[in-house]
Amino acid sequence: MHVKTKALACVLAGAWLALPAGAQGLQLITADEARLPPAAAKPPSRAITRGPGVKLLSPEAVAGAFPLKLSFEPRGGAKVDAASVKVEYLKGPGIDLTERIKAGIQPGGIDLPAVSAPSGQHPIRVTVRDDEGRLGTTEFTLTVK
Repeated sequence: MHVKTKALACVLAGAWLALPAGAQGLQLITADEARLPPAAAKPPSRAITRGPGVKLLSPEAVAGAFPLKLSFEPRGGAKVDAASVKVEYLKGPGIDLTERIKAGIQPGGIDLPAVSAPSGQHPIRVTVRDDEGRLGTTEFTLTVK
């Protein structure tokens, strides 16, 4: 390889790695994780809670790299504790995705411009607490085409 061509290839590779994570697309779920069996079902909760609401703003059926957006809706004047957010993939023993999406967690919700996952059905649970300790949770299934 010519020296200038090799140098250009190195510069381009470095520029690719320097792009913000959203520009490359964050791998939310790996292919190995997607092949795991469903997690053991927990009985549904019937309790009424005053904890924060968690609402999925992104569509549940997506393709390619897609935005992942959720909103947190505090109740009764409480504030959402962003440090308490937990995102789990409900396959196998349950896989904690929180560290992967940490950059997108804000007090108002989760905002990631581009994430990706293998095709299939992906059950996810999001939990969050408010500053009064009350828990809010939601479960949804992302369908990736």
